[in-house]
Order: sequence, then structure tokens, then C-alpha cells
Amino acid sequence: MSENTLHQTPDKNKEKLEVEGLFYRDGTPISILIENGHIKDVIKKTKLEDPEQHNLFIGPGLIDIQVNGYLGHGFTTPGLTVENVKEITQNLWRVGVTTYLPTLITADSQILLENFAILASAMRDSQVSWSVPGFHLEGPYISPIDGFRGAHNRKWIHPPNIHEFNEFLTAASGKILLVSLAPELPGAIDFIRYCQQKSISTALAHHNASTQIIKQAVAAGARLSTHLGNGMANTIARHDNPLWPQLAEENLSISIIVDGFHLTPEMVKVFYKAKGPDKIILVSDTTDLAGLPPGQYIWDNKKIELKPEGVIFYPEQNVLAGAAAPLINDIGNMIQFTNCKLAEAIDMVSKNPAKLLGLDDRGIIEPGKRADLILFTIQNNRLEIKKTLIAGKTVYHN
Repeated sequence: MSENTLHQTPDKNKEKLEVEGLFYRDGTPISILIENGHIKDVIKKTKLEDPEQHNLFIGPGLIDIQVNGYLGHGFTTPGLTVENVKEITQNLWRVGVTTYLPTLITADSQILLENFAILASAMRDSQVSWSVPGFHLEGPYISPIDGFRGAHNRKWIHPPNIHEFNEFLTAASGKILLVSLAPELPGAIDFIRYCQQKSISTALAHHNASTQIIKQAVAAGARLSTHLGNGMANTIARHDNPLWPQLAEENLSISIIVDGFHLTPEMVKVFYKAKGPDKIILVSDTTDLAGLPPGQYIWDNKKIELKPEGVIFYPEQNVLAGAAAPLINDIGNMIQFTNCKLAEAIDMVSKNPAKLLGLDDRGIIEPGKRADLILFTIQNNRLEIKKTLIAGKTVYHN
């Protein structure tokens, strides 16, 4: 287990380390010098000494801002334990995710309070704290309308409540970093403004807001559209719908699920052309069913189907109910669908989410940053993780 466990906080690691590979931006050979868990220097080389490194790319660790669960454990599921959180964290290292936001969705407020407290407790463990800077709350402040609410339970959906949210924030030890909500709900604009004052990022999600309301939300501080193109009705008006104003709004970045199911390749290509590579964040949106065998499951008292091709479906509403593919799959699909550069796709899962969350110590490869790195191969636009490092410590080695 030594390859998969941080036995000490990485900043106590006084060892010097050198990591070689092909720089993900331009494919040139580089050597990264690491000291005390941080990048000390990045040196360009004429060639790599080790022949085994010749096809090995090196990039920043992946940052996933929307992880609902993994391998049978959900962050909104009753009975969540600190050990569950540690298990999810270690398994995400295997697919290159060095930083992620455990995401709690619409549920009874007591469950949210209990699980935020459990997550906050888990962050006292060094294995978790170096991968989990905070949490994402998606709901219960979303549209209750069928189609727009997706698989969220209507029973617990309601307008934003600052008093309730402060209770969530206290239970989470102040670590809620992102809130996704519907801006058309009563009190939503004031809530966005409140979060802005507390340096909490807000995102628009599961909503049917007008252009005017979207502009008001952005003026109040909203900076992201969560999983754009999803959390919407299957049929929308040609002209008057929430998709166009979010794409047109220059001050909104978007997160998208590029697993090959949630969005068509054509939609992804249009989103890429409209927003550009600097305002797109790829997310996995994995649920607790991710990594489990295909079949029918009962999830939040609803019958959900995990299909063999890796998509989770909610038959009652004829909508998707979350994803089952790891974030690394999005990178290859993004390249395939848009013909973007590898560096652009990697930035969408590293630099861009780090910037959104204000994580100034990670997300890019340059001196002074934390040495969160992945070594990977790429073939036919498919990436395979060979090694994952957090603060200079190897936490996964294939």
C-alpha cells in the first residue's frame, strides 16, 4: 500500500525529487525538480535519458469540481463515513485526480448537515486534506420543475435560505467553496450576492432563468454554469431558452460533462467555439454508482439504470441521472470532438478549475506551485495514467 498512501503531510517531505517526461503543452522533454513538495524548477532537455519515458507525458494533477460519489459510496448518502471518503480519494488518485470537490446534492437538510460534518472531519486526515480543499453544494436551491431538476428529489427542493446555508457552512467548517443554484428562485440573487461577500463561488444550474435574470445573477457574482446543456428540459424553445444567454455571457465560464453521453459531439464543439478553452471546465459528475457493474439500482428511492456503456439513466423522467466515467475520459473526448490541443484539454481540468476556486498553489506546472503531477500515455485520444504525485509524493504508480 506504500504507493497509494500518504504516510505524512507532504510539506514535511524534505527529499528532493526529479521527474522527467514530455511536457504536456508542446511535447518537449522536461525535467521537473521537486523540493519540499513544491516545484523548484522546470528544465527543458534535448532528450530524455530513460527510453521508457519517451512516450510519457507529464501534466498537472486533474481537478474535478463535481464528484457526487464513487464505487458505491455517495457524499449525500446516509451512513457516509470518514473511511468512505478516504477510499474514494485513493481511488480517484488512480485516475489522475489530485484535487476534487465532494459534491452534495438535494437532500433532507439533516443528511446534508451530517455529511458536511463527516466530510469536514475527513479533511483532518492528511490523505484527504491534500486532495479536498472544500465542498460543492448542488441544490437544494434549484428548479423543482420536471426536466430542469433532473434526478434531484422534488421533496427537498426549495428557494435559497441564508440561515439554513449558514448551518451547512458551520457543519462544513466553512469549507463550502461552490454552490450551484437556480437564479430565478425567490431570494436567489441576494443569495448569490451573499456568497460573493463570503468568497464562495456560485454557479447557475438546473434552472429556467431568463436572459435578464441570468444577467442579474452574473452582476451579483455568479461566474459559472454548472454542467451546461444538462439539467434542462428535453425540449426547449428555439429562441427563448436559458442556453443561449449563458453561452453569450462573457463573464460566465461553463462546466461540461464530456463523457460521450451527456452532450453530443456537436454541442461540445459549439460550446468550445463559443466560450474558448479558457472558460471551459470539464467535470465528471460521477455518482456512487460509478465503477459498479451495470444493472438496475435504487438511488434516492428512485429506480436508476446503470447501462453497460457507462451512462446512468432515470427512466421515469427520461433523463440522465449522473455519470459513471472518470474525468480522464473527458479529456480524450474533448480532443476528439473539438480537435483542440492536448494542452487546452488538460487546462480545462487543471488551470481553469484552480482559477475558479482561487487555488493559487496548484493547477499549472511552474516553480513555486505544489508538485501535483500526472504521468500519462496517450493513444488514439485515450489517456492512461501511469503515475500520480501529490506534493511530490507518489500516491499511485501503474
